[in-house]
Amino acid sequence: MPAETRTAVDKALDLVEAVARADRPPRLTDLAEEVGLHRATAYRVLVDLVRRGWVLRAGDRYLPGTAVLRLSSSAARNSLGALARPVLDRLSERTGMMVNLQVPEADRSRVIDVVRPDRLAMISRLMGEALPVHRFAGPLALVAALEPADRAPYLRTAEADAHPLDGPDGLLADVERTARTGFAVEYGRNEQPVASLGRAVVTRPGAPVCAVTLVGLGAEIDENRLGLLQELLREATDELGRILSGPGSPAPPSPSAAAPAASASPSIDAARAASESPTAGDHRPGGRHVTDPPESATATPSPSLSPSPEGQS
Repeated sequence: MPAETRTAVDKALDLVEAVARADRPPRLTDLAEEVGLHRATAYRVLVDLVRRGWVLRAGDRYLPGTAVLRLSSSAARNSLGALARPVLDRLSERTGMMVNLQVPEADRSRVIDVVRPDRLAMISRLMGEALPVHRFAGPLALVAALEPADRAPYLRTAEADAHPLDGPDGLLADVERTARTGFAVEYGRNEQPVASLGRAVVTRPGAPVCAVTLVGLGAEIDENRLGLLQELLREATDELGRILSGPGSPAPPSPSAAAPAASASPSIDAARAASESPTAGDHRPGGRHVTDPPESATATPSPSLSPSPEGQS
């Protein structure tokens, strides 16, 4: 680990993580070397971690402490994945499509859970993978729900992959459109003929917690079904937002309402200029909207694709 200025919390967490991922119980020297701390500094931090139960000392070796075990047990019951799984299962059953759950990271989103029907076994699950904003609907939904000034790291990832930011087919137009509608849609950007539809779960404006994404064949997300899929996805993400907010909390803001309209960031200023153009950001080459399904999309709705009774009221 590079010798950077780190807080006491950084040092403590570095050591806890090093103990947890070790193949066998490490010694003080092993830990100090791995996390880039002086041996005496590592020892002082470990003394406090042992006292608080985060690390257990056994002779000259260290193991995960009881606090870590209690946290793991609690996380199994109360983690985002555990709380969201029933919502994902219901959404997959109602749509007949693959559903995944993603959380934002520094410059991408990470897939932390996937429900995939057997009929879609040919589509990659991407479980545990980090996804860039310019190729997937999930990270696009998350980035659009961020404060504009916080979008830069995600945009740089797209730039590094030579994906255009500006113009009608650029990422900034996609972000602004997603912020306006609350839904991100992509067709075949990562894998043909796969398409995806994503929506962020926002419990505090400008700070999305996660995104839920429907994934299926492009022909199944055609213009005849897109509206119903969006409604089912909206119900699922709103339900998850209420679960995460807890009983008695105000209703979570919708992603489209949470997305700010202004920014001091030059790249977002470019996005605003593009979105204000009469034609910018509205069409792909050949006049097709970036969120329009392929012209060959002719699949009929699946029998399982139906709103719930409460969704019909």
